[in-house]
Amino acid sequence: MSERRTQVWAGVDAGKGHHWAAVVDEAGATLWSKKIDNDESAILTALGEILDLANAVHWAVDISGTSSPLLLALLAAHGQQAVYVPGRTVNRMSGAYRGEAKTDARDAYVIAETARYRRDFTAIDVPAQLAADLALLTAHRSDLVADRVRMINRLRDALTGIFPALERAFDYSSHKGALVLLTGYQTPAALRHRGRARLTAWLANRSVRGADAVAATAVEAADAQRTVLPGEDIAAAIVADLATQILALDDRLKRIDKQIRDTFHTHPQAAIIESLPGIGPILGAELIVAAGDLTAYADAGHLASAAGLVPVPRDSGRRTGNMYRPKRYSRRLRRVLYMSAQTSIIKDGPNRDFYLKKRTEGCKHVQAVIALARRRVSVLWALLRDNRVFTPDPVTQAA
Repeated sequence: MSERRTQVWAGVDAGKGHHWAAVVDEAGATLWSKKIDNDESAILTALGEILDLANAVHWAVDISGTSSPLLLALLAAHGQQAVYVPGRTVNRMSGAYRGEAKTDARDAYVIAETARYRRDFTAIDVPAQLAADLALLTAHRSDLVADRVRMINRLRDALTGIFPALERAFDYSSHKGALVLLTGYQTPAALRHRGRARLTAWLANRSVRGADAVAATAVEAADAQRTVLPGEDIAAAIVADLATQILALDDRLKRIDKQIRDTFHTHPQAAIIESLPGIGPILGAELIVAAGDLTAYADAGHLASAAGLVPVPRDSGRRTGNMYRPKRYSRRLRRVLYMSAQTSIIKDGPNRDFYLKKRTEGCKHVQAVIALARRRVSVLWALLRDNRVFTPDPVTQAA
């Protein structure tokens, strides 16, 4: 039986069907390397074998998404903490070792070795129930939004092929009445035969706002085209089907938005986050999912750095002060902070004033919004630290 080590490093190359784990000692020698099925019993068996190798095991994984929740949950249940080693880092570290082979076993070894050399990787915490719920809900909402955009584009393309005047007449991404219209009428001849008055009544019976205006626009477009284009009947059926699906998808989005809103409001700091202009329940939920535990960041600068809002120096020799955009940061967190900053400048207030100030200083729109996002991170951090909501006027300190 081999001697029990003081400490070892276990690297896991995670996958959907199986993982590969490799364990190295303080000298970098491989002590254990096996394929592990993504199954509770297989993971527990491997976990027991690895824990028997040393008094302390330092775990590292290259995926913290849907492929590894079971593994991470079992590690947490046994008092083990794992760190996240980004795939970019693993890829670059692979070049430092002999050979050019690309296998799961080699990747697991590189992950373990990387964790052995570097001690600054971010620890992975098993999300609390609230964070896990919001992660699932926001991910599902993103999929539905992507499906809606795809169907809107398909509808426009099909409608352009048979009735370009009607395609130009409405913004189908935001006009529910136009979509209701397309569920019943898609061709110029059908609209002319129905007539404005009867079309208005038909739309009004389906609770379309401004039914008369919608009907007038549609009939006007129909009067502008008298030519019947090839494939009109088939394309009309496709357009009607897509319009029906988009309306149904809108109802699903309303339901999930309400579910996200209700779930987000159970967060103890939801009122503080939502008080910051530009952040509503949806962006607030995405912020919690992207940032994780906000108390885990040492200060506002660390949170801004995680979002890629802090420039990184690239100096060499006499060249100093050369700053560039970072490459390693949370794209999702950056998007949330950027979108909230951009939304906040719509209305008058300190956010818009700061944005306009940056524009007068010569910054382009994106640069000004990024500068505003960085400033808002400090404000949000102070609000969370002091446990108070945002107010436009600064708080007067007591003497």
